[in-house]
Amino acid sequence: MRDSAEIEFIGAHSLSGPILVLDASESISLGECVECKDASGKTRRGTVLRVTEKFTFVQVFGGTKGLSPDNTGITFLGKPFTIPSGPQMLGRIMNGIGEPIDGAGSIVAKTRIDVNGLPINPCARAYPREFIQTGISAIDGMNSIVRGQKIGIFSGAGLPHNELAAQILSQAGISGAGGDFCVILAGMGLTRDDANFFIESFKIGGRSLRSALFLNLADDPPEEMILTPRIALTLAEDLAFNHDMHVLVILTDITNYCESLREISSFREEVPSRKGYPGYMYTDLAALYERTGRIHGKSGSITQIPILSMPNMDITHPIPDLTGYITEGQIVLAHELMQAGIYPPVNVLPSLSRLMKDGIGEGLTREDHPNLSNQLYYAYSEAVKARSLESIIGREDLTERDRSFLIFGDRFEREFIRQHFDENRGIEETLAQGWTILREIPRNELHRVSKEQAEHYLPETTHARKN
Repeated sequence: MRDSAEIEFIGAHSLSGPILVLDASESISLGECVECKDASGKTRRGTVLRVTEKFTFVQVFGGTKGLSPDNTGITFLGKPFTIPSGPQMLGRIMNGIGEPIDGAGSIVAKTRIDVNGLPINPCARAYPREFIQTGISAIDGMNSIVRGQKIGIFSGAGLPHNELAAQILSQAGISGAGGDFCVILAGMGLTRDDANFFIESFKIGGRSLRSALFLNLADDPPEEMILTPRIALTLAEDLAFNHDMHVLVILTDITNYCESLREISSFREEVPSRKGYPGYMYTDLAALYERTGRIHGKSGSITQIPILSMPNMDITHPIPDLTGYITEGQIVLAHELMQAGIYPPVNVLPSLSRLMKDGIGEGLTREDHPNLSNQLYYAYSEAVKARSLESIIGREDLTERDRSFLIFGDRFEREFIRQHFDENRGIEETLAQGWTILREIPRNELHRVSKEQAEHYLPETTHARKN
């Protein structure tokens, strides 16, 4: 146990890239925050990456260039990494460790908050409720997100998950819950082109004053990437539970985050698990995803959308596999739809929002929403079956029923799923579009909706095909 919170040293054993090595290890903890001061008095922050019997390895944010092994001042602060927080961070663009990069000056706050957060007592959690509108029909109509939910977007190389994240960033909103709504995006391992894309989307989206960006670049040290989502979630917790705001957090890309986790684990010489990832990756991901939800007695809420790119589109890979265990559903993107010119390429059949039923229906969206969603799901699954049969026997030998489902499937993809990047559809428009397309299938196939709903939204004169 330390006698004092801070320990100071002058000089280092060696400096290499972003790593500073110190000839000391006693009373130093993993993850401890460090300040390194160069000869001019300029301070850089860092964190303890590894501790052995003789040496301490420090990850210096911004690298060790300009530091001298002989006279660098090194202070171990005896506490984890902290950041300033509060509503003043909205409208700002920051790097992966929470430093402003938008040229609007430093962020001033009365207090600093530990980025690791505080666990939420399970008994204090309130059940997720109320619909969050993203303006994207494939999500709002078929895989609705509710306030306090965590739901992943499972993507792959070459798929437009960044575009989808930017669209949600600019369009998402909540109604009927009271309080302010804001969006926080944490980008991890981004290329400079991707980072610039998010910055431009942030500026032109019209909602920059209710959003915050944390952008970690691919050439930043891996330890910075580990901090980025924690910093974003720390801000979210402060805004939600201290300022009664409704916060949507988008984390992209979780695969890059896990690669950094594996790299750091290898550097620490830890025993690897599946595909070389550390055995504690499930716990680490859960520590991120579970910083989501609602608390009894608090008006605010945190909703989380982690985005990950599945290696080789393998949904059984450890990253999507573990994410699926922890989150409450997933939205799956597909190359086949993208190749057909469908944006966003959401494959609704393997997608699932487990809490959808608690955010839609009468008094929330519309009374026909649950049944309509089930009917569309059924009809599209029949269309996929008909396509498989068509590839074997040809369209001419299909029954009239199967041909009607083929027409429905084509329209469902072209008119319901497909929309422009800047197209913001209200839930009423989404539901109306779904009913319009259902006119292509036989009337006796409408067994997922009530007769009254069918008569109301599909009048007899414009009803679905009789047979």
